[in-house]
Amino acid sequence: MNLLGQETSPYLLQHASNPVHWFPWGDAAFEKAQAENKPILVSIGYSSCHWCHVMEHESFENQETAELMNALFINIKVDREEYPDVDHMYMDAVQAMTGSGGWPLNVFLTPDKKPFYGGTYFPPVRAFNRASWKEILVNVSQYFTQNRDEVEKQALQFTNHLLTASQLGTVDFKDPIADDALPELDMSKLLEKVLAHADKQEGGFGTAPKFPSTFAIKLLLDYYALAGNTESLHQALLSLDKMRMGGIYDHIGGGFARYSTDKFWLAPHFEKMLYDNALLIEVYAIAFSITKKQIYKDSITEIVEWLTREMTFSDQKHKGIGFYSAQDADSEGVEGKYYTWSYEELQEFLKGDFEEFAAYFNLKKEGNWEHTNILHETPASKEHVSSIFLEKLPRIKQELLEIRSKRIKPLTDDKILLGWNALMNKALTNAGLLTGENAFIDLAEQNMIFMLENFKSEEHLFYHTYKNGLAKIPAFADDLAYLADALISLANATGNAIYLDHSKDITNYLLQNFKAENSVLLDFANHQFQQVEINKREIYDGAMPSPNAIFCNVLDQLSTQLEMFEWSLKAAQMLDYMRNHCQHHPSSFGIWSSLWQVKLVGVVDVKVDGGEASKIVMQLHNKGYKPNVRYSITGEKGKNSKEVNEQAREGETRIVICKNQVCHKPITKIDEAIALIF
Repeated sequence: MNLLGQETSPYLLQHASNPVHWFPWGDAAFEKAQAENKPILVSIGYSSCHWCHVMEHESFENQETAELMNALFINIKVDREEYPDVDHMYMDAVQAMTGSGGWPLNVFLTPDKKPFYGGTYFPPVRAFNRASWKEILVNVSQYFTQNRDEVEKQALQFTNHLLTASQLGTVDFKDPIADDALPELDMSKLLEKVLAHADKQEGGFGTAPKFPSTFAIKLLLDYYALAGNTESLHQALLSLDKMRMGGIYDHIGGGFARYSTDKFWLAPHFEKMLYDNALLIEVYAIAFSITKKQIYKDSITEIVEWLTREMTFSDQKHKGIGFYSAQDADSEGVEGKYYTWSYEELQEFLKGDFEEFAAYFNLKKEGNWEHTNILHETPASKEHVSSIFLEKLPRIKQELLEIRSKRIKPLTDDKILLGWNALMNKALTNAGLLTGENAFIDLAEQNMIFMLENFKSEEHLFYHTYKNGLAKIPAFADDLAYLADALISLANATGNAIYLDHSKDITNYLLQNFKAENSVLLDFANHQFQQVEINKREIYDGAMPSPNAIFCNVLDQLSTQLEMFEWSLKAAQMLDYMRNHCQHHPSSFGIWSSLWQVKLVGVVDVKVDGGEASKIVMQLHNKGYKPNVRYSITGEKGKNSKEVNEQAREGETRIVICKNQVCHKPITKIDEAIALIF
């Protein structure tokens, strides 16, 4: 029988009515496999994955196929967003076997969880130069039964290979300062490598499919802010402009889709992910701070409007809010149907405004994508319309949003993930500081209330996922590193020292439970709650930042703010270990490379206390973006910002600036601080 009906994951619930006898990930499935001496099929995907839906409809909903699966295998369905550690191990295994990976991910295991064969999407009949799913099922089952010794040998070899590959960061400890282990990096050559992959006409990097590449964009923006390199700024802004004009951006409802299927940013894969939009908020905020162009601030505002309108869960008990994970690409079984428009329907809706609207958004009568229209702008869009139309455009968009909202909406994956919420939290805080919008910081504080209350655990500090009042699965390294980082940002924006206390607790917990004794890096899963044999050390920036890179920055910041100087040494060891990776492959290690830039230029610490501290920090941020300048609001330890400000209201606000290992005397005038910082 299918056992997914009691799960909270929307992805698993989508499969709860399949005739396949699905198990959720857990001991029951593995015990049954051992008892029946059967191979295991682990099928991994996520709710907004288009090809996952396709394979479900073609194969998992098919009675004949399901009977074959039930007879030959113990079948486990996994939401990769619930169990990223499981996904990491088996994705790496399939990539080692086949040279490629992706979702849906289908991997076959021995009864003791070791992988011996796998792949991604398999069609119901032979197609795309792929065997059919039924053929795969029969052939794998026969091979397992008839060649058991060889299967066990292969599975052990794969596992040992993955174990060896996972041991990144295992080194003999050394003092990186005494051993001169922070050598000179030529950042100009590093940036040359990044720009070598840049699309100089359409923005972004590489060809289709084209992802936002926010880490590379931030690296370019940071390089401009630190070195004044105009080429890096031009490529970063070109990328942001082209994405904002393209169909990857939802011009009616706000927010960005996951990626573009073409090099022109026209036709997206329409799913919207929380983490993508968090990372995009951050780079648009930096771009606004550097250029003061209103379009960048508007982009942030519209993403936040989408977030609060469609992706927010209100916790009435604790007065906090959580953010959902994703919105699907499909509705009514058709990708993009919710977001696209026919020429005729817009003509009917807009009447006298239609001609200019069609010119502005490049509509075609026959459609500009699969016989329908994706709204997108070009650099010449404003030249084709009147100033009166531009004044009316916000109202027109709002009317179309109301019309669109009456359509059948794509599924929202309404599980709330700690790490993804923490990424959005930091993005909102930084956007508030860089744009001067306190409302973004207020939203971050409401979200932090939610996370600290609903994800907390007495057994393992925090949980990974929350839905329907239930938090479950011990938090992973990315959850905790992102949360510690978000807490620091929020503390430095509000002056609430309690946030720093939480960040300190998380940091200690990570060092105690995620770090092997002889490693400078964190493992991905808590050692006490490890689900699979391989505990990967994530160093790459993929769709989300490397948790080790973020943790390196957390250690470095807290070492100064809390005077935990031994943490500074740990951060230096991590950064030193990643030096060659950054030098040779900066595009894959954007966060690490940004940290290297800051290290080479030198950190400037700006500490502010007094009744106007939050206001002063906001003013200093508004003056300009400098990635090597770290602001903090100081006060009596354990006090929140309101108590600190009440105590200091009658005294002057003091600013202490430390640079090049030297602290200047306290100053009270913001103009003096600006002169020293900038």
